[in-house]
Amino acid sequence: MGYPENVLAKDEHVVLHRHPHWGRLTIPALVLIVLTAIAAFVAGYVNTLNWESNAKNIVFLVIGAIWLLLVGWLTVWPFLNWLTTHFVITDRRVMFRHGLVTRSGIDIPLARINSVEFRHGLVDRMLRTGTLIIESAAQDPLEFQDIPRVERVHSLLYHEVFDTLGSEEAPS
Repeated sequence: MGYPENVLAKDEHVVLHRHPHWGRLTIPALVLIVLTAIAAFVAGYVNTLNWESNAKNIVFLVIGAIWLLLVGWLTVWPFLNWLTTHFVITDRRVMFRHGLVTRSGIDIPLARINSVEFRHGLVDRMLRTGTLIIESAAQDPLEFQDIPRVERVHSLLYHEVFDTLGSEEAPS
């Protein structure tokens, strides 16, 4: 799915659009599995008790409500935050947007970027992710974490910056 065209300027084109790395969703997925197993175990235990069926139904509803609340908070919310986080490189700027209820973002014109760096450790290298660091003329360096294939993004952004500047240092 491409980035919405209505946020782009006239004749601006998306070069790269990424969400954070999928690894950010592993803990919420594990939490979903564990919470479901616990809820199923407790419901199975309650089902073995010699309680009146109305009492069992009320306990099942409470278990379901607690499960639904915890799953929404610990798994659905992180997924929606992941889904609404965008790292976009266009032929004119770098855009970062995030947030579900309260949205925020930053735009960095390519012409104002001084340097582009990346950092990733051993686990990040195995998962092909990392942190992209962009230093612009007017701000402290900005760090964008969990960028998939950060080395490729770094290289692409480097080329875009120098193509925009029309520099003699531009790589061939």
